[in-house]
Amino acid sequence: VSREESWPNLLTKDLSNNGIGIELINLAKTGWLTEHVIELELPLFEKHDADLATLLIGANDWVQEVSVEKFGENLQKILNRMQSSMKDPKKIILLTIPDFSATQVGQIFGTGRDIVSGIKEYNEIIKKEAETCHLPLVDIFPISQAMKDDPELIALDGLHPSGKEYALWEKEILPVAVKLLKGE
Repeated sequence: VSREESWPNLLTKDLSNNGIGIELINLAKTGWLTEHVIELELPLFEKHDADLATLLIGANDWVQEVSVEKFGENLQKILNRMQSSMKDPKKIILLTIPDFSATQVGQIFGTGRDIVSGIKEYNEIIKKEAETCHLPLVDIFPISQAMKDDPELIALDGLHPSGKEYALWEKEILPVAVKLLKGE
């Protein structure tokens, strides 16, 4: 999708419409694993004085068959470093992994494994870390499953969400971000 249609950009725009002006710094890279985040993105993140952060990670770890244990360890490292570099370590919104098997192209990444149960297992780790770290969680997994029945929710590449799907995610993320940033 275009940059303007991505959920981080939609979130930034809608926060501004709610009287909360923020600068978007999106360090995410398509295809990266948690180990890439630790090695390459966190040093960049730590240079910024983030008032709010979101974290959506794990799909590529599952595809590349990173063990559940290693994913959990890496997620803990990422969250610990993010929290230690922020003024308010509670202003991180965790997102669950979307169901990429809901797309035709996404189904090929299963390599004989049950994608839905695999993602759910990783999502349980994300949910547990959110609870352990007292961080808000937005569960986009159920929303993403609607892509099975609506091709307009899938981008032209046949794998990623469309702008329409990202807008659905952003509607769930926005009230959480507003609450965190307004201190409600």
